[in-house]
Amino acid sequence: MTRRLTLVILATVAATLLVAGLGTLVLARLGAREQTERDLRGQATELATSLDDVSNPAVLRVVAGLRNSLNLEGIQVMRFGPAGRTVDTYPDGVLPSDIDLDALRAGRTLSGNHGSLVYAAAPANVTVARVGGREQQILAVVVLTRQADTPLRPATGWFLIAALATLAIGALVAWRFGRRLTRPLRDAEEATRRISAGDLSTRVPVPHPGSRDELTSLTESINAMAATLERSEGLERQFLLSISHDLRTPLTSIQGYAEAITDGALPDPAEGGAVILSEAKRLDRLVRDLLDLAKLESRQFTFTFEPVDLVDVAAATAEGFRPEADDAAIAIELRAPAHPVVVNGDTDRLAQVAGNLIQNALKFARSRVVVAVDSSGPWARLDVADDGPGIATEDLPYVFERLYVARRQPRGKETGSGLGLAIVRELVTAMHGEVRASAAGEPLGGACLSVFVPLASPAVSSASSGAAQRTDSSSTSSTGSMS
Repeated sequence: MTRRLTLVILATVAATLLVAGLGTLVLARLGAREQTERDLRGQATELATSLDDVSNPAVLRVVAGLRNSLNLEGIQVMRFGPAGRTVDTYPDGVLPSDIDLDALRAGRTLSGNHGSLVYAAAPANVTVARVGGREQQILAVVVLTRQADTPLRPATGWFLIAALATLAIGALVAWRFGRRLTRPLRDAEEATRRISAGDLSTRVPVPHPGSRDELTSLTESINAMAATLERSEGLERQFLLSISHDLRTPLTSIQGYAEAITDGALPDPAEGGAVILSEAKRLDRLVRDLLDLAKLESRQFTFTFEPVDLVDVAAATAEGFRPEADDAAIAIELRAPAHPVVVNGDTDRLAQVAGNLIQNALKFARSRVVVAVDSSGPWARLDVADDGPGIATEDLPYVFERLYVARRQPRGKETGSGLGLAIVRELVTAMHGEVRASAAGEPLGGACLSVFVPLASPAVSSASSGAAQRTDSSSTSSTGSMS
C-alpha cells in the first residue's frame, strides 16, 4: 500500500507540474500575442501616416530598411487598385483574406494572427494614377508581421530542471508520508491477525491519542473489540468453572447418598432420599435456566401479552419467598402505591423476573430486602434492593450479562444457577423494557436492581383499575413486609 500511495502522490505532483507548466505557457503565449498585436497596430498606423508618396522607390526602400530596426518578420507597402488587385506580393504568412479593403478604405487598421505570426495592416493614402489611359484610385497599405515570442521560452530548460527536482522531493516526501500513514494500518493488520490466532491481549498503538481522525478511531475500535473479546473469554471461562461446580456439587451428593443407601450404610434412608431429591431439583433448576436462556437468545421463547398489574405480581412473588426469607432471618418489605400499575406484559414472565431479582437479593442480603413498585412517565419500575455488600462500581454495567460472575460472593450458600439476572435481562428486553443496576440508597447501602417496563395505554389501565379496585389499600401496601 505504501508503494501505491507513493505512486499516487507522485503522479499527482507530476500532473500538477504539467498542468501548471502548460497553463503558464499557454497564458504567456496568449499574452505575448496580444501585446505583439497591439504594438504592431500602433507601428503600422504610425508608419502609414508618415508616408507621403508610396510611388517613390526611394521611399519604399526606406520603409523596407525599417525591418531590422523594428524587429519585424516582414514589412511591405502594398498597392491595391479599385478592383482589389495588386501587383505587390503579400508578406509571408499573410493571406489575401486577411486584407479587408473596405475596412481599410474606411480608415481602420486591421490585425490578426496565424499561430505565433502576428500581422497588422494600416491604410497609408490614396493616390490617383493613369492606367490604360484612365485615371484610377490606388490604395496604399502598410502590412507588418512579427513572431510573438513567448517570454518563458528561455526559461524552459530551468523549468524542466526545477520540475525534476520537485518530482524527486515529492517522491521522497510521498514515500515517508506513505510509510507514516500506513504504519497504523500495518499495526492494525498485524494485531487483527494475532487476535484471530487467539492472542486476545494484543492491542494496537494509538497513533494520535485524543484525536478523532479515522486512523485513531480505527485503532480504538480494534482495541475495544480485543478488550471485549478478552473479557468475554475470561467470563466464559469463569462461567464454565461455575457451571461445572454447580453440576459437580449436587452430583457428588446424589452419588454419595445413593451409594450409602445401596450399601445399607445409611441409618435413615428417608433422609438420604430427601437429600437426593433436593439435589435433583437443584440440577433440574440449573438445566431449566440454561434452556430458558438458550431459548431467549434464539428468540424461541413465547410470550402472552396482556394487561398486568405489576403491584400484584410483585406482592405475590414476595409472599412466595417469605418462608425462605424467614429461614435466613431476612425481612422482605414491599413498597407499592395504592392504585394499580398496569403494564402490557406476560404475567408468568413478569413473575419470573421478580422472582429472580428477589432470589438474587436474598443471596447477598444481611437482614433486609426491599421490593418497590412505582411509575414515572411512560414506564413502570420494579426495584429490588438489599442491605448486602453492594456491587463494585466497575461491575455495575455487566451485572445482567450472561457470563457475569460477581466479585463479591454471597454470604450464604449459593443455590441458584447464576443465570438468573441474565434471564431477567432477556425477558425484560423481549417485553420492550430495560434493566439497570445501581447502588441502593441509605439506609440499605447494598445493591439495587431495577426493571423498567412500558405502562399500558390509559384506556387499558383504566379498565384494569376498575376490574381490580382494591378495597383495603393498607393491607396491600404492607404485603410481605417484615419487621
